[in-house]
Amino acid sequence: MKTVIKTNEKIVFSTEMSTSLANAIRRSALSIPVLAVDEVEIEKNDSALYDETLAHRIGLTPLVMTKEIKEDSEVKLKLSVKKPGYVLAGEMKGDVEVAFPKMPFTLISEDQEVTLTATARVGYGKDHAKFSPGIFTYRIISEITLPKKYKETIAKFFPNTIKEKSDKIIILDDQDKTIIDFCEGLCKRDKEECETKDTKDLMFTIESYGQLKASSIFKKALDILKAETKELSKAF
Repeated sequence: MKTVIKTNEKIVFSTEMSTSLANAIRRSALSIPVLAVDEVEIEKNDSALYDETLAHRIGLTPLVMTKEIKEDSEVKLKLSVKKPGYVLAGEMKGDVEVAFPKMPFTLISEDQEVTLTATARVGYGKDHAKFSPGIFTYRIISEITLPKKYKETIAKFFPNTIKEKSDKIIILDDQDKTIIDFCEGLCKRDKEECETKDTKDLMFTIESYGQLKASSIFKKALDILKAETKELSKAF
């Protein structure tokens, strides 16, 4: 396993794995319990947005998950803004924090007001997008072979390892950004041959929406898949 990027928001790594297992892990991420606003009671909305539009925006606001949040948790959040300007997610107060406080909900002018109460509940991404913890993708890592004359051009823009073999160079497409299109574009322009061969490794990219760390999404997806597999084995 090779880690390319690891932050709270994003993790990119490569490992040898079958695509069927990778897809099972990806799908399991949609069964991770996530807290999101499920109901909005609007008392006053003087903004230009319809109540339904405002409620929709609030429902998609990522809320930070903590250890205290359980699958049966219900959290109240209140929002009351009277000053002119943008109404921000961080102005919504309750027992949980929003992941991005400066996310704008709407805009109000002088003598306008937005007052509401939001109820957050735990749900699953397989049921509604607002409960999704993030974006989970994978791709097969390819080995690219092309003429040696492109070595400097590729090295200038991409950090991939480049190996020389006779009058050819071999590049492993094992970084965050794929370079296959770039290499094929160079060869197509000059009418040169560009060969690609799939390896046994996959490149995973997980980007969090803010409720959980990116690494936690992968670990929790694995735990869910293991538990479901164990339950399945009991049936036989």
